[in-house]
Amino acid sequence: MIKFPYGISDFYQIITENYFYIDRTDRIPLVERIGKQLLFLRPRRFGKSLWLSTLENYYDVAKADEFETLFGHLAIGQNPTPLHNRYVVMRWDFSLVDPQGNVAEIKRSLHNHINAAIERFTQQYQSQLHHTIERDPTDALRSFQSLLTAVQQTPYHLYLLIDEYDNFANTVLMSDRPDSQARYEALLYGEGALKTVFKAVKAASGGLGLDRVFITGISPVALNDVTSGYNVAKHISLEPGLHDLCGFWETEIITPLQHIGQACDLPPEKVASALTTMSAFYDGYTFSHDSEGAIYNPTLALYFMDYFQHHCQSPANMLDSNFAMDRQKLAYISHLRGGEALILDALQEETPISVFQLADQFGMAEMLAPAHDTPFMASLLYYLGILTLGEKTALGKMTLRIPNLVVRKLYVEHIQRMLLPAQERDAAQQAAETLYSTGDMQPLCDFIEQRYFKVFDNRDYYGANELTVKTAFLTLLFNDIAYIMDSETALERGYADLTMIVRPEMRQYQLLDILIEFKYVGLKKAGLTGEQARRMSRDEIKSLADVQASFREAITQLRDYRRRLETKYREKLRLRAYAVVSLGFDRLVWEEIR
Repeated sequence: MIKFPYGISDFYQIITENYFYIDRTDRIPLVERIGKQLLFLRPRRFGKSLWLSTLENYYDVAKADEFETLFGHLAIGQNPTPLHNRYVVMRWDFSLVDPQGNVAEIKRSLHNHINAAIERFTQQYQSQLHHTIERDPTDALRSFQSLLTAVQQTPYHLYLLIDEYDNFANTVLMSDRPDSQARYEALLYGEGALKTVFKAVKAASGGLGLDRVFITGISPVALNDVTSGYNVAKHISLEPGLHDLCGFWETEIITPLQHIGQACDLPPEKVASALTTMSAFYDGYTFSHDSEGAIYNPTLALYFMDYFQHHCQSPANMLDSNFAMDRQKLAYISHLRGGEALILDALQEETPISVFQLADQFGMAEMLAPAHDTPFMASLLYYLGILTLGEKTALGKMTLRIPNLVVRKLYVEHIQRMLLPAQERDAAQQAAETLYSTGDMQPLCDFIEQRYFKVFDNRDYYGANELTVKTAFLTLLFNDIAYIMDSETALERGYADLTMIVRPEMRQYQLLDILIEFKYVGLKKAGLTGEQARRMSRDEIKSLADVQASFREAITQLRDYRRRLETKYREKLRLRAYAVVSLGFDRLVWEEIR
């Protein structure tokens, strides 16, 4: 049985207890060459802590005797750099700082955490230190100065690792407390607690014993706000050679899945289906345009493989509970000026969001500005991991896209909460389930006509098109427990608007595979007012020339897409295909294509 280290980020434990490990130690020489004070950003739960633990074990002088055990079988062990086991190492993890309470209480938690790290450092390096480290229980920066003095009396330098540097600051800023902005300012501006910590780190690197710093986090917001407090870090997140530093390639997932399949006595097609499911939900992240492809979220991949091994089937819930904070961040962004519109645009992927470059000037002042342009908001979504890099446009702009179904679910759930009152969600679910089980589209169309369309204001109405209609259907039909859902599914050289393919482990139930093509006919083009459209019967709407033309076009496309899907999945599908035409943002008519 493979030991998958889901929830474990301790390199020493993973190696000595023979857990599954993807070797990235060949990047250590590159990291050494790039610079001495580095900032590396990745989304939450993306393996950053394990990378810091790898560095900690590699450079730690106290682990020199264990170098062969820990690294001998890895890439760096075959060709180590001269700096291995040449540092005393200290690690801070700011995700452990309590963001609740007032500013004084948060500062106390921060200083307590640093003091605790200094205490561990003192115990770890007793044999190397010849100068007593004096800890000030109320001022961790004085303790840090004493530690630096002690380090300077040794032949070693200090390597400082800071994990989740922005964790508690982001939590403070994005909380729904009325004083969140004031608390954030007090922590990062002026002589705020976090700013003074980074000032001390900057000073320590100026010949006071601190030689190297590696910082991980999610976004550059907090570091920009400490400004001169720490302006020496090199941002390496887009470095081509580090694209996959935290993340798995599909080729690295295939082998353990095959081992699981053999242990579970599963046929090869079951293993192939598991890989297809993983790819749809977890793959798709790109952090450099020079990369050779997209990578998987490693935490979610481990979650899946661990479950698959123990149960010999895929988990029903593809998003583990540890991603609740991502929902909070998406909600925060939607409340920024321009955020709500960008979230809707991101879900309408036919026209990808594009920017010439990612914004690099972030901070609270920019976040709370009266208006935000697309590059700013899109860049923020990128750093949070809810957009990722796509293809370059003909003009050389970079596109940003939703990476996979796990992230698309976050968008869909948020848009549902944003546009649909809580008391109407049960009715929406019932209408969707009618389509899943019976193939009857009418209850869903009735719901959208009578309730969902009404939540859009006039501004949205004038900008409505088939993408807007598709978004309405997607947010109501999205069900990742039963389906692998895709918007703009690539079928050879064409794209289907919305496909819902029943997940392999759900085929035992009476669920239909669904294919939908959407068309939109504007009221002005049809020569009607909204009031006139609402008074018409469905047969009268279907008799309109423009509606009939839209149906003909949709039906031609659907027959082609249906053939391709049935060729791809063969006899597995219980496929029902639908053409849906929206007349303005008032009426919906549909036909099933047999």
